[in-house]
Amino acid sequence: MAGKPPSGDPVQDAPQVEGPKHAAAGLPAIGHTLRMAQEQMGVRRTALTLLRVNQKDGFDCPGCAWPEPEHRHKAEFCENGAKAVAEEATLRRVTPDFFAAHPVADLARRSGYWLGQQGRLTHPMYLAEGAERYEPVTWERAFDIVADELDALGSPDEALFYTSGRTSNEAAFLYQLFAREFGTNNLPDCSNMCHESSGSALTETIGIGKGSVLLEDLYKSDLIIVAGQNPGTNHPRMLSALEKAKANGAKIITVNPLPEAGMERFKNPQTPQGMLKGTALTDLFLQIRLGGDQALFRLLNKLVLDTEGAVDEDFVREHTHGYEEFAAAARDADWDETLAATGLDRARIEEALAMVLASERTVVCWAMGLTQHKHSVPTIREVVNFLLLRGNIGRPGAGVCPVRGHSNVQGDRTMGIFERPAPAFLDALEKEFGFAPPREHGLDVVRAIRALRDGEAKVFFAMGGNFVSASPDTEVTEAAMRRARLTVHVSTKLNRSHAVTGARALILPTLGRTERDLQGGGEQFVTVEDSMGMVHASRGRLEPASGHLLSEPAIVSRLARRVLGERSATPWEEFEKDYATIRDRISRVVPGFEDFNARVERPGGFTLPHAPRDERRFPTATGKANFTAAPVEYPELPEGRLLLQTLRSHDQYNTTIYGLDDRYRGIKNGRRVVLVNPADARDLGGLADGAYVDLVSEWSDGVERRATGFRVVHYPTARGCAAAYYPETNVLVPLDATADTSNTPASKSVVVRLEARP
Repeated sequence: MAGKPPSGDPVQDAPQVEGPKHAAAGLPAIGHTLRMAQEQMGVRRTALTLLRVNQKDGFDCPGCAWPEPEHRHKAEFCENGAKAVAEEATLRRVTPDFFAAHPVADLARRSGYWLGQQGRLTHPMYLAEGAERYEPVTWERAFDIVADELDALGSPDEALFYTSGRTSNEAAFLYQLFAREFGTNNLPDCSNMCHESSGSALTETIGIGKGSVLLEDLYKSDLIIVAGQNPGTNHPRMLSALEKAKANGAKIITVNPLPEAGMERFKNPQTPQGMLKGTALTDLFLQIRLGGDQALFRLLNKLVLDTEGAVDEDFVREHTHGYEEFAAAARDADWDETLAATGLDRARIEEALAMVLASERTVVCWAMGLTQHKHSVPTIREVVNFLLLRGNIGRPGAGVCPVRGHSNVQGDRTMGIFERPAPAFLDALEKEFGFAPPREHGLDVVRAIRALRDGEAKVFFAMGGNFVSASPDTEVTEAAMRRARLTVHVSTKLNRSHAVTGARALILPTLGRTERDLQGGGEQFVTVEDSMGMVHASRGRLEPASGHLLSEPAIVSRLARRVLGERSATPWEEFEKDYATIRDRISRVVPGFEDFNARVERPGGFTLPHAPRDERRFPTATGKANFTAAPVEYPELPEGRLLLQTLRSHDQYNTTIYGLDDRYRGIKNGRRVVLVNPADARDLGGLADGAYVDLVSEWSDGVERRATGFRVVHYPTARGCAAAYYPETNVLVPLDATADTSNTPASKSVVVRLEARP
């Protein structure tokens, strides 16, 4: 039988701590997976559901965007994917009786963990202005409320339409179509907070803001560099791909401020040998200081330039632009500055260089550790420089590999969820649907929060996600949300965003990935795009958690009909009944989706075209891959301070907290911890392991941002660096501390001081 949700909110600031682990997965992962799945779903439902995860006739796991291999294991899921599925397929329910017993003020006092553990939402709920509790509302009344508020706006640009990466291609396409027919490009999304820096850098340098490798390229690679990423927790199925690459002869360099168990040794639970012995993945660990990655790659580029015969001169001559300016800047790289910026020693960098020079096919993978700094875009440009020098883009076994988190965050962008759409996309939309889309750029996440704060935006509509907890500068974000006239969240489960509301608020419950979707045209499926540009179908099989749920395409279609009325010639009712009609329109608007319906019916789906990978053609302004030459930047650390990175625990997916343990880091039953190098703890006044401190961020605006009551954990972090979990530490990230060009919050390099508590 499935367990009941916790009746009380457990204490999270008194963790038990032991030493970090040095291997990931194995038997503990299997045991933890089965225990959590059975608590949420029960034994029979667990078996029926997990065996369909990531299968060609099943549903796409909502837990990450890692691609599926061609030949799939019957248990093609990881521990954290199973947790994500279990939370969605749970037997626990949040009914109107729950809201009657819990006023909004009570929900606001609860932890995110407690809220998420309550179960699936079952009814549309409405919080009237001045009311203390949500009350059930009909779908028709809910759409009327949204329409009334949108109609009352002085301009369509006073509305914000946010999207989480969980949204399917079909829903995302309809959502952006509705927003643009309404009259705005205000389409902030979770990409703005994570991989926007990747898209900005890659679009400028290679012409496409996506990775250039397929899964098979990892298997063919000689060298894989994993920088600013923790696959063992955030993308666990990537470990299987790295294991296969190692078996084929690849070497792996890990660049990270923290040693991570998954990159040390992977005990593959799908094979007997893997379970018993495992595979040591990392050949060289570069324990870099936070924000030092650009300096590292710049020096490596200098050293490659200085090595006779190391540069692929034919590739550089035929396919690149800007080489001379880049080379001049790279040759100025300084050893002493690099060692100071990175915290590395010369011998380790020279060892890395030897591995680079021995490799004919190199892949660089990265995630938030590279994208969430002020200088993230120049850092990723420098990674591209590094690969271009030796011709490692457009070659099998080589290329750029930004690893996305949400399972369809890349697909949402492909479908037009972007506040700065390309003119060609808007032209295609106009031709297909016969209306003039707005051309003025809209607001990203940070600018959207400012607009709410300043009273310039009045309606906030979220398609999935947990915006309040995911965003930076928590107190500013929450105050901004409370200034809205209406906040609306399309959700499967409770989260903190439902308790931080505008004057009025709606919660609209939707189908999950695991659930059967029956519409007027029969049983439907949706599609998603993974982190490597593969598009495939996702078909749920479970009965919906409630008869009152609507699918995301149905919600958008009905809302559009109610808001736009006769001024829209778009066949919204037809789209709701039959998702194939949506895909027909996508095929005529979005390049690469031609003959969409037929191609997605093939087992495993299809691969989107990628000119740099497929043809060594670079659709940039110069028509070639662009070398760049930016000044080297890295965070400066005042005396007596640390650089803080926010990160996930192992029992966590973004802001969804599955449990209160971080097994690989040796932390149990708590989240309010700060990981500090023992030598730094000594230098900061002798902070003992187990001492309690407040974290106080320091930013140029002089505002004190404080996260209280964190237990110090002595941990082998890079010197001068600390780490703590988000969303608890998002309060420390200033709204205006963002990456240049991409405007992504700089959550990985926050200057903090630690104040001992009495």
